[in-house]
Amino acid sequence: MKPKIVILASGNGTNAENIIKYFQATKTAEVVQVLSNKKDAKVLARAEALNVPARSFTKDQLNSKEILGRILAEIKPDLIVLAGFLLKIPEYLVADYPDKIINIHPALLPDYGGKGMYGMHVHKAVVENKESFSGITIHYVNEHYDEGGIIFQAKTRLDPNDSPEDVAAKIHKLEYEHFPKVLENLILDH
Repeated sequence: MKPKIVILASGNGTNAENIIKYFQATKTAEVVQVLSNKKDAKVLARAEALNVPARSFTKDQLNSKEILGRILAEIKPDLIVLAGFLLKIPEYLVADYPDKIINIHPALLPDYGGKGMYGMHVHKAVVENKESFSGITIHYVNEHYDEGGIIFQAKTRLDPNDSPEDVAAKIHKLEYEHFPKVLENLILDH
């Protein structure tokens, strides 16, 4: 049986879609479920269009071992992948899935991490600080925002005239290029 991936996402879902398509093509693992904390998140429609079951849950359900914990226990995922998921992962999930919950952050951690540092908030801060580089960090999830062990980083040069939107486009390119391959390597190494 192929290793199973569950994706948690909160928004548009382009990274989730990229991951699903990658594994549908390579067949080394399978995305078996997409879960979102927003019932109208575009990621749910993207997943369903690719024949991946998708459902939403509330914040209370996320924090309930009896609800989300049971859903995941039934699936038995080999990896839980956060692809633009904005809520903090509860401690019971971190404990139940040690080194199996993976996040991607749109900056070179430890810089520009922590509560409230996601998406355009990160890119605006990078531009305001006139950074020459930014990048992505793929890391394990622990009890604290963006503090889990780093698995992989990639960086890109920034132009002094880059807007936050320009930085976002460069970061998305790195995410699409590297995230599925890093996940595949984690699966193959276990």
